[in-house]
Amino acid sequence: MHGPLLLGDVPFDGEVLAGEPSRLNRLLAAGRIQVAPCSSIEYARHAERYRVVPDLAIASRGDVRSILLASRRPPERLGSCVVGLPTASASSSCLAEILLTKRFGAEPEFGWFDQTREDPFERFDAALFIGDVALGERARRAGEMCWTDLGGAWTEWTGLPFVYALWQVHAAPSLDGPIALLARALLDGRSAGLADLPGLAERYPETFPLGRDALPRYWSELGYRLDEEAREGLIAFYTMAVEIGQIDRVPDLAYVEPAGSPIPA
Repeated sequence: MHGPLLLGDVPFDGEVLAGEPSRLNRLLAAGRIQVAPCSSIEYARHAERYRVVPDLAIASRGDVRSILLASRRPPERLGSCVVGLPTASASSSCLAEILLTKRFGAEPEFGWFDQTREDPFERFDAALFIGDVALGERARRAGEMCWTDLGGAWTEWTGLPFVYALWQVHAAPSLDGPIALLARALLDGRSAGLADLPGLAERYPETFPLGRDALPRYWSELGYRLDEEAREGLIAFYTMAVEIGQIDRVPDLAYVEPAGSPIPA
């Protein structure tokens, strides 16, 4: 929950950039930003490069509502199919492959599409949508497609949360002091935001696809802690990502722990 940080409700002496997951992944990898809530699969692919801020994540335990697979028939009946993956996505695309192949028994091929500009059903049998686009597409095509919430499908199958993003650090240890201050600001922002979700929603742009009144419930259904259960879900995700060839190994989680400035849990 970093909305209060973006709105200036918690003090932070630094520059804040916004972007979709794939863009943040690229910027962090290039060293153009030092800390970001990047895709959890990005950490696994480059664990030697990154460290993780403790106790911060973006996760769900059940339906997430904004990570949706749309298809003309139920996923367990897709069989041999071609599935469109949004270029904005990383972890969700890997999750889609895991669920389609290992849970639903499909034999998919994959292609990429720009979810903000293309109609994927001109080329694909099914398509993954993420974020606000997913919410808008479901509202627009409600009766046309079968909709599978990937967060709900994962938890129903594994009994575990799914971690979409980790706060990752690509910076030298000399910056651990400022990063600890940022972590404190993020933790304060999480507490402040969760304490007054309706108030936070009132300050959110009116362009939210479900309407601003739906934001408090939407936010409350997400998880923002990297607790023991979330870590268990993360390791399960990484284990299956190895099995389908998306990553080489299950990485250890290397945390930022500034000397003399412990990050509070």
